[in-house]
Amino acid sequence: MKWQHIEQNWSAFYEAILERWDGTDADGLDDVDGDQKAFIAYIAKVTEIEPIDARDEIRDWMAGELPSDVVMDPSHDDHSLQNSAKYVNEGEDEYDDDAAFGDDNAAENPVGREAS
Repeated sequence: MKWQHIEQNWSAFYEAILERWDGTDADGLDDVDGDQKAFIAYIAKVTEIEPIDARDEIRDWMAGELPSDVVMDPSHDDHSLQNSAKYVNEGEDEYDDDAAFGDDNAAENPVGREAS
């Protein structure tokens, strides 16, 4: 993943950071606010390691997979929808509502009750 993704979606990474580095907390991450240099300094401080080592740890962490719910990319999503067209029967629209699957009104019409 790239720092740009982390910086733009900083709070979405809190859980992953808190799990990865003992001693980190939400208040400290709020103070960092997505700033890469501040994050390196913060990790160095809470883990009691040199900043260069903290930078290396962060780089290793960034080499991991980007959580799918962090970055929404409409162009990628649209491309995926267009590719899904090959799995949709002829005459159906891949962008159409999924009401045919019966789950759209599940919360409004619990099982066993008649619709009003």
